[in-house]
Amino acid sequence: MSAIPDSGFEQPQKKTTRFRQLLDSGELEFLLEAHNGITAKIGEEAGFKGLWAGGLCMSAQYGVRDSNEASWTQVLEMLEFMADATSVPILLDGDTGYGNFNNVRRLVRKLEQRGIAAVCIEDKLYPKTNSFIDGNKQQLAEIDEFCSRIKAGKDAQADDEFAIITRVEAFIAGWGLGEALKRAEAYHAAGSDGILIHSALNTPAEVLAFKQEWADRSPVLIVPTKYYATPTEVLREAGFSIAIWANHMLRAAITTMQECAETLAREQNLRSIEDRVASVKEIFRLQGASELQAAEERYLPKDTPAQAIILAASRGAALGTLTDERPKTMVEVRGQPLLGHIVTAYNASGIKDITVVRGYRPEAVNLPALKYVDNPDFADTSELLSLDCALKTAAEGEAHGDLYISFGDVIFKRYILDGLAELAADFVIAVDTDWSESVNRGRAADYVRCSEPYSRHTFYREVNLEAAGEKLGDDEIHGEWMGVLRVSASGLALFTALVGELAAQPENRCGKLHQVLDELVRRGQTVRVVYTTGHWLDVDSLDDVLAAGSFA
Repeated sequence: MSAIPDSGFEQPQKKTTRFRQLLDSGELEFLLEAHNGITAKIGEEAGFKGLWAGGLCMSAQYGVRDSNEASWTQVLEMLEFMADATSVPILLDGDTGYGNFNNVRRLVRKLEQRGIAAVCIEDKLYPKTNSFIDGNKQQLAEIDEFCSRIKAGKDAQADDEFAIITRVEAFIAGWGLGEALKRAEAYHAAGSDGILIHSALNTPAEVLAFKQEWADRSPVLIVPTKYYATPTEVLREAGFSIAIWANHMLRAAITTMQECAETLAREQNLRSIEDRVASVKEIFRLQGASELQAAEERYLPKDTPAQAIILAASRGAALGTLTDERPKTMVEVRGQPLLGHIVTAYNASGIKDITVVRGYRPEAVNLPALKYVDNPDFADTSELLSLDCALKTAAEGEAHGDLYISFGDVIFKRYILDGLAELAADFVIAVDTDWSESVNRGRAADYVRCSEPYSRHTFYREVNLEAAGEKLGDDEIHGEWMGVLRVSASGLALFTALVGELAAQPENRCGKLHQVLDELVRRGQTVRVVYTTGHWLDVDSLDDVLAAGSFA
């Protein structure tokens, strides 16, 4: 068999290997407590070479007691997030192993599957109680039974470098140095990779006495929570392998969160808090939001967002005093201007890039989050020139996707836009089949003749525009164009050029958009038709304003 060629790239070290290096380094190493993905990442960024997934803190984050009230599967789920968020090894505080030898061997297999480097199990009975709560009343496991957990765990591991640390609770239970050494020796013989000697005293006397007697038979780990005032140099000189800062991330967070909550409840504003807490941007950084953005650039289709143009330059003199100080598009219906209702429909369809063409009283058209283009010649021009103004401005900006065009006095339901978006065509218009209503009201309308009239069959066939205008004969009218048009991204250049060409002709100074539709058809372009009945309203009169209230 030929050798596999060297790829030239060094494979990253396994997390189990790196934990073993910490355990056997000959120097005092440190692990920091972490209890979820973000604290794990913070710990790694701070420079810690390994992390301690502490049972107290992992249960506390769920709001339950450190008495196995959080199930071992909940712990596994959180560990998976922690391992995914970091590259450093994690030592799990595995309590008692969550049961007998059988539970321990299953736990080891599951930890290996999630990339956890090591587990620490303590010689108490399941369910456990935290060592600092009535420790001298707690029962310890029988030595032989606990050794069976160690042996089963070592037999179950697939990676030879996975470590099982055994935590001796003899001092916690008040049984003294002799019992601690006896248990440590039995656990070492059963296959333990290291001893965590635990003490509840405020001085390190017990753990120092143990280390002096134990010497270097195997690595010894400590948790200096109670004897925190001990100089680190004392622990280093004693030859301990690893010191674990076992609960300080959670404790620091609790203090800060309590102060923040109390301040907000008392002051009812953010002024004294905002400069003292992490920015939202920092949360995004820790979550890896930038990596996701980069991945989206690599993998997702490069869809350019749609845009909309709303032609709203006219006054609307037929509305009388309602438009003395504002154009028709800003007349309120149910507490919101007509323009607001139109923008809401676009937004509901995911269209946020909206340009409004203003003319009469432009300063009164001032809704937020919109772009504005002014037609200074609005008084003696019409729709065509207003659209030309908007298209010229859009052409100067960045590339866009599909373009939707509508009037500032036409309100409609959002599903109209969805219907236009569904057809794969460069030009699509919405046509109302109830066109006789406009005739009965005696107002001008953009009528259309199509390749076939509306019927139930048209739901299954392609219907195209054949002619558009205000003066079609009754016998050739198939509907009324609602004033809503979609131009595809691929058809936008042609459409923009055509509008510019028509707008440049003096006779078209008061040109309407139906002329553009007619010219598209005349030049051989296909304009698809979406038939609908109602669900829109052209506000031309005071009666229309009243009707708009019910429509909205």
